[in-house]
Amino acid sequence: MTTSLSTRPAGAQALMRGLAVLDAVYEGHHDLAAIGAHIQCTRSTTHRLVSALLHAGYLRQSAHGYQLGARLATLGTRAREQMPLVTLARPIIEALAQHCGDSVHLGIRDGDDVVYLDKIRGSRGLEMRSRPGLRLPLALTGVGRALMLDLDEAQWQRLYTLACNHQARQVEAPVAGLAPLIPPAWPDYQARLLDYQRTGIVLDLEDNERGIRCVAAPVRDERGMIVAAISIASATPWMSDARLAELGPSVRDAAAQLSQRIARPEHYPDSAFSLSAGAFHD
Repeated sequence: MTTSLSTRPAGAQALMRGLAVLDAVYEGHHDLAAIGAHIQCTRSTTHRLVSALLHAGYLRQSAHGYQLGARLATLGTRAREQMPLVTLARPIIEALAQHCGDSVHLGIRDGDDVVYLDKIRGSRGLEMRSRPGLRLPLALTGVGRALMLDLDEAQWQRLYTLACNHQARQVEAPVAGLAPLIPPAWPDYQARLLDYQRTGIVLDLEDNERGIRCVAAPVRDERGMIVAAISIASATPWMSDARLAELGPSVRDAAAQLSQRIARPEHYPDSAFSLSAGAFHD
């Protein structure tokens, strides 16, 4: 079905439509009719755009329709590697993961979502759904809520509502008769955020993924603005209330170290980093 790239429509409009096709496939539209309806283009125009993207490797065809291609995966990895924040953070989150043995995440805010920029897998052999590039509602996750701490309560409630709506749309397969995840009621959620705002340490108590708990902290730039967040996550058996309390200072210290790096990046020309004595609390 591929055709030469020379058949693509010319100009910026074609470029924007091509990007819209990629967004459509990312959002779950996998056939020509669905993609065309999403980007509001005719079937012939959609066919030309999809053909060009297939030819360039940005899309691929499978038994399930059109999927994002390997070229995008390569570009995504390269983009992550080239982001100064990832470069500055990597040695810190690696040291934190080695210190605690659990998975460590780096995330930033993009609109009403948190986007995971980096992940260091823990040493316990546990795998969770988080991955670099994953987007989730801010108010749903620990790392996302850490990014919300400086917002006013009206924004908290708006983002909370978006997260609740997201959860309501999820259809969990029945597993051992377990009920779907239900967000805490707004008064409880608000009280938790006020407490997190006071301590600078945020918890996720299986709010986003069943059986997974995490502790997170915000990262600030030289102006004191929250620009990222770091979290430690693991299965509930390894994340008792007592251990969450123990790990809180460690993730907060790691976030503070990254804040220092962001404020003075010229002091860190490469990714070399040595864990100083007492850098993280035991």
